[in-house]
Amino acid sequence: MWAVVYMAPSKEIAEKIKEHLVKESLLVRVRPVQKSSCKDGYYEVLVLECEIEEAHNILYQIEI
Repeated sequence: MWAVVYMAPSKEIAEKIKEHLVKESLLVRVRPVQKSSCKDGYYEVLVLECEIEEAHNILYQIEI
């Protein structure tokens, strides 16, 4: 199952977070919170439930 590890206020920030997590060999999905063609809005960054603790530790170490 997938779990939300971060709510990003823009697609750019969500993709930046995804890059950091993928570099650490985590599987990551980015999903818009509201279905729209607009780039603005919140995005969920999701990882596998079994990797959520590792993802949190990585997020604490990066500057967003």
